[in-house]
Amino acid sequence: MPSLKQKKSKPPSTRRAEIHNLYQCYAAGQTALPACDLFRFLHKEQMELTANEETADGLIDKYEIEETARESRTLTFEGFLRYMESKDCCLFNQAHKSVYQDMDQPLTSYFISSSHNTYLTGDQLVGKSHLHAYVCALRKGCRCLEIDCWDGPDMEPVVYHGYTLTTKILFKDVISTVEQHAFEVSAYPVILSLENHCSEEQQEIMAQYLVSILGDKLLGAPLDRPDSEDLPSPNQKKKKVVVAETLSDLVVYTRSVKFTSFSHSLDNQKCYENTSVAEKKARKLAKASGADFVQHNQRFLSRIYPAGSRTSSSNYNPQEFWNVGAQLVALNFQSLGLPMDLNDGRFQDNGGCGYILKPAVLTFSQKNFDPSCSQHSVKPTHLLLKVISGSNLPVPRSGKSLDPFVRVEIHGIPSDSCRKNTHSVKNNSLTPYWDADMNFNINVPELCLIRFCVRDQTGILSSEFVAQYTLPFSSMKKGEPRSQKETGGGVDGESGEELNYIR
Repeated sequence: MPSLKQKKSKPPSTRRAEIHNLYQCYAAGQTALPACDLFRFLHKEQMELTANEETADGLIDKYEIEETARESRTLTFEGFLRYMESKDCCLFNQAHKSVYQDMDQPLTSYFISSSHNTYLTGDQLVGKSHLHAYVCALRKGCRCLEIDCWDGPDMEPVVYHGYTLTTKILFKDVISTVEQHAFEVSAYPVILSLENHCSEEQQEIMAQYLVSILGDKLLGAPLDRPDSEDLPSPNQKKKKVVVAETLSDLVVYTRSVKFTSFSHSLDNQKCYENTSVAEKKARKLAKASGADFVQHNQRFLSRIYPAGSRTSSSNYNPQEFWNVGAQLVALNFQSLGLPMDLNDGRFQDNGGCGYILKPAVLTFSQKNFDPSCSQHSVKPTHLLLKVISGSNLPVPRSGKSLDPFVRVEIHGIPSDSCRKNTHSVKNNSLTPYWDADMNFNINVPELCLIRFCVRDQTGILSSEFVAQYTLPFSSMKKGEPRSQKETGGGVDGESGEELNYIR
């Protein structure tokens, strides 16, 4: 790889000097980059081994605006810069922007994007309930929505957080909103988790609304043999709404039962039954019996929800429950922060459809996997990552220039979870340059998320959040600078190999 520290001529744009240096390495003193050298760059730096000269020609047609350069099949620096800051150079593998995973496995084989108290736009004591909260969740690919149902006036069931000052919305309006927006961004099943506190009379009204409003979108009968040992796949239930937990006549595949123990579930639980467990109990189970929890989630759906003590609607870290294969890890979507960053990063994969196929370590082929165990039989993957630069970082309203640094976080099983920081760059929000190497050894990369967080150094031991980007390890591309403004990264999916990535 050519050294970016070599002295180069002054770039026509000082905005990304490090990119100009890279451009010069391949242009080799020429006024523009020929297609053959762009092709060489694609192979050597971007690791796009399927690229050919036609690929290079296509990039010139797409990003070069100078007619003379286009005619000579060359790329000027400005065209090269447009390419380097485009989606074609995105850190996230663009092939993963479409549904590419096997969608014919049982529902238990997927992580499913899940929301808690979906109706709330604020905290669970005095926050507002709003239909738009359901729209936002569905447009983010959420596939499991919670609806807390209570008796309302005039025989109209209402939705709100009971015994609090949260505002109320009508149940029928919630169902109409779901019907309208359920399949805007994903064709895969939506699960309605109904927390029912209604009288029998208003339960009957709820059932009538579900049937009359959802119509043929409501899954009303089993798709497979009644004695089938597996749940159906997402493909089999495309564009269907599934009712969970209450209104038993409408519940087909997600009937809620109380969790007693893993052995009790193995002996008594049916494949179409699921359990809901509060985070504290789930955390104890994961720490004490991680392997048993993994095996339980190979057979049954598990829903994890935030502790009732989280009155501000804060969230737990979802990674600890994905590590044991829990499918429905429910979060407060209205609460920004690390947990939702991780959730957004996880579920941007597979076309953002809300269903992510669980990795092999969590399936029947790996029956003894325990995420809390520090020893794993597979040779670790070595990730070598270089954080080079950023551009146009958001600044506070005060207009004060930042002293930014990048924190790279690995979120996975406990033995893989770690973080490393670059040095801070003084007074530079526009073009901070770090040129920092980082090395990570990762035992279970297929469960990992990589989070790049830009922070402002406000004191010797203090810093403030500026921006972040999170994505699955398996969705990272190798190569030169990517389009995420704050930072970038890359990967090779084979265990035991050294991975190199430049940003």
